[in-house]
Amino acid sequence: MLKGFFNVPAPQNEPVLNYGPRSLERVALKAALDEARARQIDIPMYIDGKEVRTGNKLEIRPPHDHKHLLATFSEGDASHVTAAINAALAAKADWENLPWEQRAAIFLKAADLIAGPYRATINAATMLGQSKNAYQAEIDAACELIDFLRFNVEYMTEIYKQQPPVSGKGVWNRLEQRPLEGFVFALTPFNFTAIAGNLPASAAMMGNVVVWKPAYTQIFAANVIMKIFKEAGVPDGVINLIYVDGPVAGEVIFNHPDFAGIHFTGSTKVFQNIWQTIGTNIHKYKTYPRIVGETGGKDFVLAHPSADADVVSTALVRGAFEYQGQKCSAASRAYIPASLWPAVKANMQRDITSFKIGPVEDFENFVNAVITEVSFDKLAKYIDAAKTDKGVEIVAGGSYDKTKGWFVEPTVLKVEDPYYVTMCEELFGPVLTIYVYEDDKFDEVLDIVDKTSIYALTGSIISQDRYAIAKATQHLRNAAGNFYINDKPTGAVVGQQPFGGARGSGTNDKAGSMINLLRWVSPRTIKETFDPPKDYRYPFLAKEL
Repeated sequence: MLKGFFNVPAPQNEPVLNYGPRSLERVALKAALDEARARQIDIPMYIDGKEVRTGNKLEIRPPHDHKHLLATFSEGDASHVTAAINAALAAKADWENLPWEQRAAIFLKAADLIAGPYRATINAATMLGQSKNAYQAEIDAACELIDFLRFNVEYMTEIYKQQPPVSGKGVWNRLEQRPLEGFVFALTPFNFTAIAGNLPASAAMMGNVVVWKPAYTQIFAANVIMKIFKEAGVPDGVINLIYVDGPVAGEVIFNHPDFAGIHFTGSTKVFQNIWQTIGTNIHKYKTYPRIVGETGGKDFVLAHPSADADVVSTALVRGAFEYQGQKCSAASRAYIPASLWPAVKANMQRDITSFKIGPVEDFENFVNAVITEVSFDKLAKYIDAAKTDKGVEIVAGGSYDKTKGWFVEPTVLKVEDPYYVTMCEELFGPVLTIYVYEDDKFDEVLDIVDKTSIYALTGSIISQDRYAIAKATQHLRNAAGNFYINDKPTGAVVGQQPFGGARGSGTNDKAGSMINLLRWVSPRTIKETFDPPKDYRYPFLAKEL
């Protein structure tokens, strides 16, 4: 076996293509969209490298065109969960013993495949399956996933390089990073293809084997990810992709003695239930499982009286309504000083009126559909309640239509009560609630922002007053794991802003950083003594002369 201390290619953030008219990337993406719409595919599970199909077929339809059938997929049962676990454990020894540079090469190749031949395909799959416009798909399915893979390889080498700084005379101290003893369960969400790829890949990169269950509403793109992983050389059984109902999968996985960890992004309620189940079953496991989760958010924008109204309104309309407010980091509550409110209101109304809403295939549409009818109905219920509440003003939007797709108009509510329900509860849709405060009440509003929500994912302060910025940064230090100054609270970039929150928003293990990868290894300290003692007696035991 070859030996060496290897330097990996220095990671750089993947450039974002702009998809302007007549650009080569636009032509390629349009062709990929047409091709995907022109055929119906049957998507299998992938267990031990084999395509597995069942008789229970479920449908995949674009959220913005729910009468069109894109694909079917095979739903599995408990037997497929067991088969995936067995395949993972069978692959474990060879995979964890593979030299790290070989694992690195696989995922670097996967990144280049996404950047090159698969770019249009994975973007089109994300657009059609998850109703993302071209730009939102590009920054997610292409650029962020590429960045995760490349930067994580760099972080992996930095982890392996970390060694004890001191070895005493006659001693060599070493530290090795072992993969976890067992398998990792990756449970991934609908809203980001990059997250769906990163959660299994980051654990696998560190030598772990994985059972991966994506959200059903993301399967169309997950299938493309799995094909890329296979083409890049991920061995059979290392990552096993299954489509099984959550409670069914959990019943098998969380009772298995080799369950070693979960990498999760999803709802707070589901994550808390998982944590409770793991605690109940803790005596069954060989090791204490690693529990890593990023969950919900009720993300805020706080404007100071010194803020620029144009900066505030732009941060709000982008932060709240890009991808229909379905980002964990989306701005959903805002606090605007009374002196700025007229200008901010006018700007937002002007901008929202200019939004084009419709299917992703039309590149002029800024807003597309929400993910499911369940989400649509939930949002409609909150909007209807706001319309009848005397303490709420509909500043913009307020309409919805499910005739062709799950379309909810970007909606801005102004409330008299800073603790109104839509200021507190996560809606996960294009609804922004604003509380207007008196300019001299900034300090009081800081307390309200900090105490309103159980979450602590993202937030921003917009101000031209450096004292106000410093005060907000300190006062809200626990209110957001990703804090933005004079910017919207979305758009974290791998290698630049590691992402994750605390409180009800998760374990804050910062995807896109070394911190996250450290959760998927178990260190072993090795001390080697070259000339070991041959007598138990220490010098102090000698008799006085």
